[in-house]
Amino acid sequence: MPGVVGWIVPGMENFELFGEGREFADFDNFFPGGLCFPEVVEVFGRQSHQNQENEAHDLADFSETTGTHGKVSTCPNDKGRLLLSPMIYLDNHATTAVHPEVVEAMLPFFAEYYHNPSSGYRAGKTVQKAIAEARGEVAQLIGAKEEEVVFTGCGTESNNMVLKSLARIYGRKTSRVITGEIEHSAVLRPCQAMEDVGFEVHRCGVDAEGRLDLGQFKEACAGAETGFASLMWANNETGVIQPITEACEIAREHEIAFHTDAIQAVGKIPIDVKEVPVDFLSISGHKFHAPKGIGAIYLREGVRFEPLIRGGGQEDGRRSGTENVAYIVGLGRAAKIMRVAIEKDRHAGIAANRDHLEKRLSEEIEGVTLNGSREHRVPTCAHVSFERCEGAGLLILLDESGVMVSTGSACMTGKQQPSHVQMAMGISTEQAKSSLRISFSSFTTREETDEAVEKIKKAVKKLRQVQGGDGVGPVMVYS
Repeated sequence: MPGVVGWIVPGMENFELFGEGREFADFDNFFPGGLCFPEVVEVFGRQSHQNQENEAHDLADFSETTGTHGKVSTCPNDKGRLLLSPMIYLDNHATTAVHPEVVEAMLPFFAEYYHNPSSGYRAGKTVQKAIAEARGEVAQLIGAKEEEVVFTGCGTESNNMVLKSLARIYGRKTSRVITGEIEHSAVLRPCQAMEDVGFEVHRCGVDAEGRLDLGQFKEACAGAETGFASLMWANNETGVIQPITEACEIAREHEIAFHTDAIQAVGKIPIDVKEVPVDFLSISGHKFHAPKGIGAIYLREGVRFEPLIRGGGQEDGRRSGTENVAYIVGLGRAAKIMRVAIEKDRHAGIAANRDHLEKRLSEEIEGVTLNGSREHRVPTCAHVSFERCEGAGLLILLDESGVMVSTGSACMTGKQQPSHVQMAMGISTEQAKSSLRISFSSFTTREETDEAVEKIKKAVKKLRQVQGGDGVGPVMVYS
């Protein structure tokens, strides 16, 4: 019974269980602060005003009644709530849990070292030093120099900063913008905006495994009088690693400025900008256990760059605005943790869990297809299609049973059209709509992986029984 909740307040020990699968709105009157923990979704406990004479249940009785064990939440907006059987989180390409060491590193900069780093007194210098140390850690993670790292507010800002800078530098009259068909919306939409105002935008395709067609890319670069290219290092939906080394060489050969959206690659695989000399690289902290709201860009020494945000001249004039010190410190600590993990090959355990899940799904469920390159991919992602199952329906059933996955990019959640990534790979609309992205982290255990497999098996069986017949169509999982 995942997601069981109780409200523990002194003097309010009576609970009644009600409403599996109820809508969140039903509980607004009871929990006006909202649901702090997204894993709490199925069954809620509340004080029974009608049964005051009933036998009171203490925490142990409540746990015994529900057949599970619990803990009381310490979240400020959720204090006192009893959390039981937390859900299995397998959506780490959408976001990752903030690492406990990252939280610990950040905390002093909220209350003790809160000073403006631009101030001239000693406390400000202390904060400046913390920023410098974090910058050094991010630089080490990607093999860069410290002065080549600029902190931003998120990965989307990082991509937009670079692309809009390049657009201003090159102009629209003679330059060509070269990108890929499978890029994240944070690249696709700025490129579309450029095209709308007269830029020539060339979008390169991918093969059936989801990897860039280097022939198309070379042709696009060769045919450009001048311009710039933007290609992702690893795809956010499939986890497929792109041939960035080869693409970068082609771009340099034709004097095309080269940007890579490395948001799903940094912290997952080794990256060294000395070996792969990209001009610009985007980073997002929350993809590798830093908090949301912090990112960075790598600007190769000597490249021309026009700031998107102008003001007080922070970040050497490249990104103005008072620095978000605690989050910068968090990004630095996460970068250090990931660098050590990569150096010691600790991500092999993540890949082992992913491979174990794929093997079991393929062997124990009929009609399973694993999408994307098996050879060139990050260790954190499995992209799976289930014949005769609508992905949206699976998502709902799995959410009910305590497993969090996604049908694609979190930034496109709610869109009804099939994934542009899968369509670019030549996958049919039917198969694209029957796909799930299952993504792992170092916090994912083998036990969770096996439990997720069992629940996926049950969800697939149930959905196929409900849908019946061949093909994928709309389905009401519950009313």
